[in-house]
Amino acid sequence: MLVTGGAGFIGSNLIQRLVRQNTNLRATVHKKPLQVRSPEVEYVEADLTNPGDCRKALEGIDYVFMCAANTSGAGMIASDPTIHVTPNVIMNSLMLEAAHKEGVKKFIWISSSVVYSPSGDHPVKEDEFLAEDPYDSYFASGWMKRYTEVLCHLYSEKLKVRMPTVVLRPSNLYGPFDKFESQTSHVTAALVKKVVERQDPIVVWGDGKDVRDLLYIDDFIDAMCLAAEKIDHFDPINVASGEGHSVDEVLHTLLEIEGYTNAKVAFDRTKPSMIPVRLIDPTKAMSTLGFRAKTSLREGLEKTVEWYKVSRERL
Repeated sequence: MLVTGGAGFIGSNLIQRLVRQNTNLRATVHKKPLQVRSPEVEYVEADLTNPGDCRKALEGIDYVFMCAANTSGAGMIASDPTIHVTPNVIMNSLMLEAAHKEGVKKFIWISSSVVYSPSGDHPVKEDEFLAEDPYDSYFASGWMKRYTEVLCHLYSEKLKVRMPTVVLRPSNLYGPFDKFESQTSHVTAALVKKVVERQDPIVVWGDGKDVRDLLYIDDFIDAMCLAAEKIDHFDPINVASGEGHSVDEVLHTLLEIEGYTNAKVAFDRTKPSMIPVRLIDPTKAMSTLGFRAKTSLREGLEKTVEWYKVSRERL
């Protein structure tokens, strides 16, 4: 079994889970240093934008969890909307092609809720995939994800020799091993850092009213393992908690957890605010996978804060 992006947020958490399950495991690493190293894992240095490295990583592999991706936060996306396009299109295309040639039995790929068009406060279902263009702020990354989903469909159902390809569309993930630096982090990790460090004032991008479905990483790993076990064809699935939380609610929950009672909060409306409301419908994951998120927002934030306090010295 192969986990790409073995030093990343999702990859690190998935590796920990698979090691506990005594899985025969290989993981790729590239520029980012490992966040967790397990003696049970075979680590392979690989640049997945290089065809030869893709083939090397896939030798003898039956199952692939494609967790490698070029990601960043709202600030970098706003300054360079194409930042995620080329490297992700190249590595996804090359890995799918190489996995098909190597006879991989199942390829699990992580899409995103950015594939969806604006929907207000309506939780979007999987069949609304191509209703309209993605949000302008996510136009480039949204179409990159859409294109890769089309490739997954191709390899799964449109070729003479088919490779089952599973596509998951998670909501906003957070938890241990996330990116916490301001230039690369998403909103939840950024707020954890600011509250734990007792920043004064705590500067929040936007007006705090943006609403997200936040999913704790352990719950998403549950869904990934269930999908790998139960799904053997192309059938994209939303993975979400089914609840919306405003940025302001997340911030005040963190302040309560940390006992930061006298915090000064400054909302910077000049900073980019990506999507006012983004909710996705997890009904299909419940019926198809038997998946339900187990971790409440408060419990997930408590676990994330605890991990960040212990680990921030090496971040």
